[in-house]
Amino acid sequence: MKKKSSISGQIGRLLKATVVLTLAVLIVSAATIFSFQARYRDLLHNITTISDFNKNFKEDMDLKMYYYVIESRYSEGLPLDEVHKAQDMAESLIGSTTDHDSLEAIKSVLELCNNLEERIIEIENTDSYDERQMQLENNIYVLTSLIKEYMYDYLYCEAVQVSDLQDELMRRLLIESLVIFVVAFLVFLVMTRYSVKLGRSVAEPVEQLNKRMEEIGSGDLTVHEPVTSAVNEIDSLSAGVEQMVGRMGALIRESTDKQESLRRAELALLQAQINPHFLYNTLDTIIWLVEAGENDKAVEMVSNLSDFFRHSLSNGEDIITLAEERWQITSYLQIQQARYKDILNYTIEIDEDILDRKVPKLTLQPLVENALYHGVKEKRGQGHIAIKGYLKGEDIILTVSDDGAGMSSERLEQLKRSMDRGERVGFGLTTVHERLRLFFGDEYGLHVESTEGKGTVITARIPSKMPEAVIKGNDVFKNDEND
Repeated sequence: MKKKSSISGQIGRLLKATVVLTLAVLIVSAATIFSFQARYRDLLHNITTISDFNKNFKEDMDLKMYYYVIESRYSEGLPLDEVHKAQDMAESLIGSTTDHDSLEAIKSVLELCNNLEERIIEIENTDSYDERQMQLENNIYVLTSLIKEYMYDYLYCEAVQVSDLQDELMRRLLIESLVIFVVAFLVFLVMTRYSVKLGRSVAEPVEQLNKRMEEIGSGDLTVHEPVTSAVNEIDSLSAGVEQMVGRMGALIRESTDKQESLRRAELALLQAQINPHFLYNTLDTIIWLVEAGENDKAVEMVSNLSDFFRHSLSNGEDIITLAEERWQITSYLQIQQARYKDILNYTIEIDEDILDRKVPKLTLQPLVENALYHGVKEKRGQGHIAIKGYLKGEDIILTVSDDGAGMSSERLEQLKRSMDRGERVGFGLTTVHERLRLFFGDEYGLHVESTEGKGTVITARIPSKMPEAVIKGNDVFKNDEND
């Protein structure tokens, strides 16, 4: 403003008025951003709270209640503390939730948790094993499933709120940008009456600002260098717009990153649910071996089971070496061969020069499990599962083949369609296919070929060089789990 001190008093008063108007607009803009930021922070807090809690709630609750009902030595007693934590979490979210649908969902979670607590106490007061088992299946499992479902409903509603908030922020920014443009344009008209030079110095930056407004209106949210001119107000205006655009882009990226994390968490849960009965069946076999006096075989099976789950956990890593993946399926097949020794043979042939390459954890095990249960067990007589791995161009090719029952061409096409649509089929085939495409792109994933009466071949295609973004995402995801 000091640079314009030689302009007549009228122009000076006009410029002062312009500064006041500009500051008012910027204050309103800042207040709008602060308001949206507070609402956005609350929504992210709600989403993070219920997402972290819901990660293993059902599985942990079901397993602890199962151990309690069967009076397992692993039982830690009734999981009432977990229920109370869920109730406290739900009550906390009720206080911070404003959306009607979200509020109804979290209220349902609280009501179901109260009901779950009552059902747990009923089991505690029940002496009959059969009656406890019936209450576990008909009450506990159903209630935990409903709680999980309503928690996902709450997550969805809150995510919709985030999207709506972004749309509303965009509308507000466009309106404020138009107001800013009108103010700048009026200043331009008045100033051109007194000075052609000043008019020229204002016209060009206003045109640039107008073009920038159109770019923002058409969806260009990249931050540009602010418009420079001899008029301070236009400089401040442009800087404010770019600051708002930068913040809006950051909010959108933040939301996208959060949704990606939620998606990865969901896939991790699916990964943990690939075959929940495997542990129970294996423990039954170990008990049978001990009762039959075959203690050496029982110890070997326990060792294989320990190796299998240790490699399944992989210290929270989502990306492991192919050598670790081979070790895990070896442990798994040794366990299954002890159970199905009359029908199961297998070979593992993975080239030594690719064993240090990185792959997503649990890529092969679901394919091997599928070959066993849908292939070898479905045929008469002994069957064979062959696992191979080799380098082809820039990709790693992993195949799991069996000489089992195979499937008809109609069933094969139905399976492929289901996998492409993300429908849950087989022993985790869709989960593996979806994870590979999520990590590496749609050109990667699973390919299934089968001939009825002859067997099935499942091929997994993975890039030989792990993308940097996947490695960084794995580190972030692992840190989140450790936290």
